[in-house]
Amino acid sequence: MQQFKSIKDPFTRRAFVTGAAKSLLGIGSMPLMANLASSAMASGVPLNKAAKAKAVIYLYMNGGMSHLDTFDTKPGAETQGPVESLKTSADGVQISEYLPKMADQMHNVAVVNSMNSNQGAHAQGRYFMHTSYSPRGTIKHPDMGAWSAKHLGKLNPGLPANVKIGGSSAGLGGGFLESKFSALPIGNPENGLQYSEMYEGVTNQRFSRRLRKLKEMNSSFSGKYDTKESRAYASMYDEAVKLMKSEDLKAFDLTGESDEVRDRYGRNPFGQACLLAKRLVKYGVRFIEVDNGGWDTHGDNFTRVQEKGAVLDQALASLLADLESSGMLDSTLVVLATEFGRTPKIQVDRDNGRNHYPQAFSCLLAGGGIKGGIKYGQTDKEGREVVEDMVVVPDFNATIAHALGIPLEKKTMSPSMRPFTVADKGEPVMGLFA
Repeated sequence: MQQFKSIKDPFTRRAFVTGAAKSLLGIGSMPLMANLASSAMASGVPLNKAAKAKAVIYLYMNGGMSHLDTFDTKPGAETQGPVESLKTSADGVQISEYLPKMADQMHNVAVVNSMNSNQGAHAQGRYFMHTSYSPRGTIKHPDMGAWSAKHLGKLNPGLPANVKIGGSSAGLGGGFLESKFSALPIGNPENGLQYSEMYEGVTNQRFSRRLRKLKEMNSSFSGKYDTKESRAYASMYDEAVKLMKSEDLKAFDLTGESDEVRDRYGRNPFGQACLLAKRLVKYGVRFIEVDNGGWDTHGDNFTRVQEKGAVLDQALASLLADLESSGMLDSTLVVLATEFGRTPKIQVDRDNGRNHYPQAFSCLLAGGGIKGGIKYGQTDKEGREVVEDMVVVPDFNATIAHALGIPLEKKTMSPSMRPFTVADKGEPVMGLFA
């Protein structure tokens, strides 16, 4: 303790301990630090040894994206409302007039028009879509990003395996897995990775001295309690330092892109987040989720979907075009998902809104071994019910896992010693693969 008392920085000894992550390493919070800890490389043999996807960009349309007004239009049906359909670069695939740029990219895309969920409320639907499990009061399940980090590890040892850009992941993340598998959160893509530099005036010598003192303080506890949790806690400092010193920190800096490229994606949070996601894949981040909220269109559905569609259209079309032209699409799986669709019935009394509708909705897959230019499954002529090749949520997630080569049957034990797998009982939809 004498060495601890000799610290003469402006911080109190209590601040030194409780704010270690911030004052020692320049990282804003302990949860952020925990998310930077490294993941072990995958154990077990992947089910799909020929997996083509090395990385995933997971675009989440938070709030419930209307399928009828985006990727499952029903020309001439009363349920369609005023939205017209566009022909696309894929034969037989039509999409909404709100997505004109995506019409030129549909040759890269598999549209799953036959999604079905058993959850019709937002929180429960988001949880189910991300984890393949229904919410339970006694356990938190890992999301797909956490599973990928656990089973597959890092592509770039100097960067995290799992990143989430924008939005809120309340109730989601690493679940019962160690916190090191949770996503590193990036709030604003324009700001990149904050608190990743040492404070002004903190020299490398002082920085190293603080780390040594911290390890000395922790050594007795770690020796007495040599558990998985304590080892993970101790290792997060090493991982944070590694990240701070990584030459690939520039991956998080959008100023490395030209104004023309940034304008093409859209000067809005979702557009810039998609551009950042592409950069992170290029630098070796395995799983990046981008949140795009605002799709809960109970009222004024058509105006709001047109506005949301314009932002989605510009960013997603640019992302797919860039990945294709750079040759990265073959090894990058792009996913567009949402918790459920919207009712075919138009709520005239709510300014032409649409309510929650888990019975039928649409998701997209592109790249990473997926067969482009197709629509999989079908709803009836009014978009009410799935009539062909239903895909339930665990099957959709099993398809993502299969594309990555995550072993679907491998069981991971929760703290209560119950076995769980990456997609519950889901089976990959093999008709979606090239």
